[in-house]
Amino acid sequence: MKAPFKTCNEPRHRAILSGLALAISLLAILPASAQTTNAPSATPPTSATAAADMKNISSAASTSSTADQDALSDYNNWVTLGIGATFVTGDHAQFQREQDTKSGVFGGVQDFHWQEFVGKNGSFTMDGHALVGDHDYDIHLDYTDPTLGYLRAGYTEYRTWYDGNGGYYPLPKAASDLTFSPYDNDLSVDRRSGWIEAGLTLPDLPVMSFRYEYDSRIGMMDSTSWGPTSLTAGGGSIYIVPTFLSIDETRNIFLGNITDKVDNTDMGLTLRYELDETKDGLFSDQNPGQSTNTFLTDYDVERNDIFNVHGFQETFFNDKVTFSSGFSYVNVDTNLGGSRVYGPTFNTTYYSPASNTHQYINLNGLGSTNEYVFNLNLALTPIKDLVITPAVRFEYDGSNLADGASISRATNTEYPAGATANTWTTSVAESLEARYTGFRDWSLYASGEWSEDWGNDDWDEVVTTTTPILAQEYSRLCQKYTIGANWYPLSNLNFGGQFYHQMHDYSYTGANVVPQYAGYLKRQDFTTDDMNIRATWQALSNVTLVTRYDFQYSTVDTTSVGDMTGVAIGPQGTVQSSNITDHIISEDASWSPFSQLCLQAGGSYVIDNVTTPVAGSGGINNLVPNSEDDYWTVDASASYAIDNNTDLRLQYTYYRADDYMDNANTSANGGLPLGADTEEHNVSATLTHKFNKSLEGSLKYAYSRYRDGLAGGQDDYESHLVYASMKYGF
Repeated sequence: MKAPFKTCNEPRHRAILSGLALAISLLAILPASAQTTNAPSATPPTSATAAADMKNISSAASTSSTADQDALSDYNNWVTLGIGATFVTGDHAQFQREQDTKSGVFGGVQDFHWQEFVGKNGSFTMDGHALVGDHDYDIHLDYTDPTLGYLRAGYTEYRTWYDGNGGYYPLPKAASDLTFSPYDNDLSVDRRSGWIEAGLTLPDLPVMSFRYEYDSRIGMMDSTSWGPTSLTAGGGSIYIVPTFLSIDETRNIFLGNITDKVDNTDMGLTLRYELDETKDGLFSDQNPGQSTNTFLTDYDVERNDIFNVHGFQETFFNDKVTFSSGFSYVNVDTNLGGSRVYGPTFNTTYYSPASNTHQYINLNGLGSTNEYVFNLNLALTPIKDLVITPAVRFEYDGSNLADGASISRATNTEYPAGATANTWTTSVAESLEARYTGFRDWSLYASGEWSEDWGNDDWDEVVTTTTPILAQEYSRLCQKYTIGANWYPLSNLNFGGQFYHQMHDYSYTGANVVPQYAGYLKRQDFTTDDMNIRATWQALSNVTLVTRYDFQYSTVDTTSVGDMTGVAIGPQGTVQSSNITDHIISEDASWSPFSQLCLQAGGSYVIDNVTTPVAGSGGINNLVPNSEDDYWTVDASASYAIDNNTDLRLQYTYYRADDYMDNANTSANGGLPLGADTEEHNVSATLTHKFNKSLEGSLKYAYSRYRDGLAGGQDDYESHLVYASMKYGF
């Protein structure tokens, strides 16, 4: 570490630093109080490179300090200021959700680092960023004296965006397509976290620390529990009306930790207490534009008191034997509350329509869960180049839950008890892994994992006509066997391969009164075979190729108990209820034709098919087709050093999924469109220039285009981003 930068103008530098620190603090606090989240009136997978193009400018900026520090390595301190804007046409909310960046102007302190030595051994550092508009704030303070201890504190706040659009139903050509937009679809949730931690690191004494943390989530987000509509031109009732969730969650966490080393044994103990409070709401517009229109307001209120104590020890007997163990105990006490009310508006006063008996108020309940975990691990090296690691884990979970004081339903009847659930699970898991590197140019490994679970589920519902609704015991046997090898035949060529076979066998017994899941099951067997091979070849000194192929095949065999209490739920017997096949082919290449230029390109193609007997069964009429989810991605980048002080980086990514099925019109009884019809392009160019030893600037442009046929075009957008930053080292 270099000595602090000092000149005759040091007081002026200190004043500037203090002003910047105060500015970051104010930027982190003021927007949190000034901005409020207004109540509103399936994301496809993308490549990792695509996320770097345009996604999360603030996060990318705040984590780029390592590269920047190399560029300005003569300075211990730096500040980066940036400003940018995104220009969006189409669905702004979907853009924000996909790119994790606010539509419009944003900017501020992109990255800030300040460090000073304090006294003889101490040091103080401050790191942070504050991007107004993008609602991204962070500040970390750290004072450390290795002979005494440390004191740290921090605050983080950032926003995640959501698109409140609902489903899309294409009607026959004689009518218009059907979508609903009853609310503002621009939704967001703010996540905030503040913490303080103190540690004692005195020589020859145990290391102790205490931490307090406060976390919260507040805002609005979309829900896939869409509301119904019957405006389908004879297609029946479908669920495509958008709904939204109100989020109001807080956590208080107290954490104490102590670690020590005695002879050849490391050990530690941690105590944790957590208080969680939740009041989340679901708001659904039922049958808009129809005479049966009503508004559902559903609040889920929950408080959890969580206590956890866990510890570990690791003993190094010699260079051939290491033994470690750990334990954990968790107790969770839960208080439940809430309401479910239908009315002419959201948050209406409870009333009693004779046509709806599914609403209630004044729900409350209690629950308690206890979990015990204990594990043992042994690392053995009986001979040179061979490592054997056996392990065993014991776990017991027991919980009981009861809701049932003052449940008011449509009849305004007060029920002293509602429902109870009592469950317990005992699990024993063993594993054995061996790795051998004694063969020249080879590395071999194999492992086995086994677990045996026993459990019981009891569900009782007093106010229904049947009590209990489920009294079931189950046992599970899980096995997984893995073998793999790495081969290095040449210095510029290596191969790797792995195969595993996994089996989960579930057996259910007990009295099942009504066909609730998993009451109608007698047995389920899950089997998965997975293999992958890869090759890395440095074809030339400046050309590297990486090829990989993954294959996975899974089946689910289900045995039903048949009809129960006169309720037909299907024939008794065993069927293969699911068959899943996945192929993934990927290729990556990098080429440096000369020292100033580096080119990289990659792509992958995924074939994902799920077949079930339901799709071809009588009476379904193609309402539930088999799933085909095939997609491919392409990414490419180029980095060019224009001169010693100027770099240019270009990036491009492409994603395409073309598995759309218009199930609304091809099915005899109508249905929802299924599959994916998504296309996404991302292009970016970044120019970086170092003006002198202490000043560096960059300019970035990015373009994105998104199309989603499954949503009927309501999620489509195009966007342009321009972002400029300047970094000053001191």
